[in-house]
Amino acid sequence: MKEVNKSIPKIDGIGLAQGKPAYTDDIAPQNSLIIKVLRSPHAFAKIKDINTVEAEKLPGVECVLTYKNVPRNIVTRAGQGYPEPSPHDKFILDEYVRYIGDEVAAVAAADEKIAEKAMKLIKVEYEILEPILDFEKAAGNQSIIHLEPEAHEMFPIGFNPSKNIAAEYHMHVGDVDEVLSKCEHVIRSTYYTQAQAHVAMETHTAAAYIDLHGRVNIISSTQTPFHVRRIVAEALALPIEKIRVVKPRIGGGYGGKQGLHGEFLVSLVALRTGKPAKLIYTRNEVFEASYCRHEMRFNIAIGADKEGNIRAIDMDLLSNTGAYGEHALTVFMVSGSKTLPLYNKIDAVRFGGKTVYTNLTPAGAYRGYGAIQGNFALESAIDELADKLGMNPVDLRIKNMIGQGETSPIFKIMGEGTEGTDMTIESCKLDYCVKRGMELSGWKEKFPRKEVSKGKVRGIGSAIAMQGSGIPYIDMGSAIIKLNDQGFFNLLVGATDIGTGSDTVLAQIAAEALGVPTSKIVVYSSDTDLTPFDCGAYASSTTYISGNAVRKTGLRMKEMIEEQGARRLDALKYDVVFDGEYIKTKDGTKSISLKDLSTELYYSNGQKQLVACESYYGKVSPPPFMGAFAEVEVDFETGKVDLLDYTAVVDCGTTLNPNLARIQVEGGLLQGIGMAMFEQAEYNEKGKLINNNLMKYKIPTRKDVKNFTVEFVETYEPSGPYGAKSVGEIGIDTPPAAIANAIYNATGVRIRDLPITAEKVLMGLKKK
Repeated sequence: MKEVNKSIPKIDGIGLAQGKPAYTDDIAPQNSLIIKVLRSPHAFAKIKDINTVEAEKLPGVECVLTYKNVPRNIVTRAGQGYPEPSPHDKFILDEYVRYIGDEVAAVAAADEKIAEKAMKLIKVEYEILEPILDFEKAAGNQSIIHLEPEAHEMFPIGFNPSKNIAAEYHMHVGDVDEVLSKCEHVIRSTYYTQAQAHVAMETHTAAAYIDLHGRVNIISSTQTPFHVRRIVAEALALPIEKIRVVKPRIGGGYGGKQGLHGEFLVSLVALRTGKPAKLIYTRNEVFEASYCRHEMRFNIAIGADKEGNIRAIDMDLLSNTGAYGEHALTVFMVSGSKTLPLYNKIDAVRFGGKTVYTNLTPAGAYRGYGAIQGNFALESAIDELADKLGMNPVDLRIKNMIGQGETSPIFKIMGEGTEGTDMTIESCKLDYCVKRGMELSGWKEKFPRKEVSKGKVRGIGSAIAMQGSGIPYIDMGSAIIKLNDQGFFNLLVGATDIGTGSDTVLAQIAAEALGVPTSKIVVYSSDTDLTPFDCGAYASSTTYISGNAVRKTGLRMKEMIEEQGARRLDALKYDVVFDGEYIKTKDGTKSISLKDLSTELYYSNGQKQLVACESYYGKVSPPPFMGAFAEVEVDFETGKVDLLDYTAVVDCGTTLNPNLARIQVEGGLLQGIGMAMFEQAEYNEKGKLINNNLMKYKIPTRKDVKNFTVEFVETYEPSGPYGAKSVGEIGIDTPPAAIANAIYNATGVRIRDLPITAEKVLMGLKKK
């Protein structure tokens, strides 16, 4: 490996550090109309009357949109493959508003001040309806959130809006109740995970203009440009060939930008006025009116024999999708499909439950996507079982966890909305991850607790996790490589770099396949007109899916270069080899440089443009694995918890760019720590988000973790590009459980609802 498995700096790093124009707002047309959105002050209401006359009269106002003058085509905003597994339950604008922050009207004006003034001139009369703010009271509630007859699903997902159910699913292997009844030790517990905000530094931003051909050109900070094109076409009833979507640099996405947010409105305004338009969410709007993580409740039962062999797992789930059903089914499914296979030596397993509508901010995709919620519940329950068995929790995990060459029935039964794909784990060093993590964290010396001073105790906890690498038979990526004169290449990919460095990694893969330096690869990505199709940046798919497509394309281009070199050298194709600089006959008697060959091809000798294009879709989803250990210090007088050390050992196959992989894991860990200890969307009794800004919504910084230790174990995944698996999401999964387990080991207090605050710990200590 000459170009992969190397920490090459991000190819866009210098330009971004220098502040070059790169983001959506930087490159949106400078004369764009400014769009502002009037949002609902009520959690649930019907618009009885809306009067926009005075707003439209205001000088500088170009356009006012309401449900009365926009197309009424129902869609899902979830940027997912087609047919979409999320229910179609969203109009561009509707006469019903279903949460505080829902869109009522949009104003496009010459500047922001005029737009804001115009919004105040819009008169709206509401019929207030009874909202549902508690997701445990949603199913079958007399208040029905989605009454529209157009709402429908494309998957058989148990969609039942008359009962406020966005999705429902049930499966089992074996007779769980019978097996549990025969287990010597059974634990039954309930766990709650909270809604969490993404807090990407760049807010949601979209712009649109009409080009000379009359086509809508959308510039958007999106993770899924090809899905945006399809969904906007559907919502606006436009031919898809009339839409182009370009994704510039993105200042963080984390799943929040997988869905559509402003693209409908900027497109409509551009079409109505003929002028460019842009919509930039305020920070308050991002909190209140984009996406959050799905709030969940897990009821879990786990049974084992007296030797610690886990025999049955029963997981019942209730998930809160908020006002709309984006990812209602798929996040629900992943909470089981990416956790339950960890313990594959069982006799029976059951998983099922519902995803319900409420009148709160819609939930959507968020890094970890169900797996982090399920991992908190399952890995906390494993520790509770170990405690009941009187067994070291790490020993319990090692005894029961999945290993290389093994499988799980869950793989075949559960996918993301459909049946899964049967697979055998071909690369897995989870056992090494756990044992190495024990060494690095000092587990044997620190478990379970150690008193360090009067009133302060330290504890250490553990958790394991797995993820996936794309969605089998659904996610597809493709690439084009073009040889230019003088011997450099363009790599065109639909894959979406959202700050992860995927443009850099894909350039490295292309260079490795071709045998040239990465500096010879010039990348263009995420333009639906110019780059080939790609599903987008989600489901930990880019390195594995798009990377495999790039590798295939690079190898094909290398063959084409050798074919043309053989012709030029008057040799047979199989008698020449390209070494990255020269095409040579194998006997070494003839050669021509790539620089000379490419220049001849395009200027003087048998002119022919060389372009290669290949695609890839996964037939399996090889999981990355992690063993994690958290050390905390708890103050018994205040309940305050300090995270002293977090150790993570990761198996993600070949680390194609070790520095970028490390940054991905550390960033994921910090977000997981935020969910564990700091973050929660808090609503008042009317459904208003009260911590809707960065002064009130607390996220951790690097200073909140005293020490990170991240180490990679090198494995080789046969189906991955140069042995790679995914790494983007695995880091976020373990912190909630590992930290909860560490706090229990330190204090004897088991916190089963996130986040774990000083107040909860102190109250637990007082009860104890």
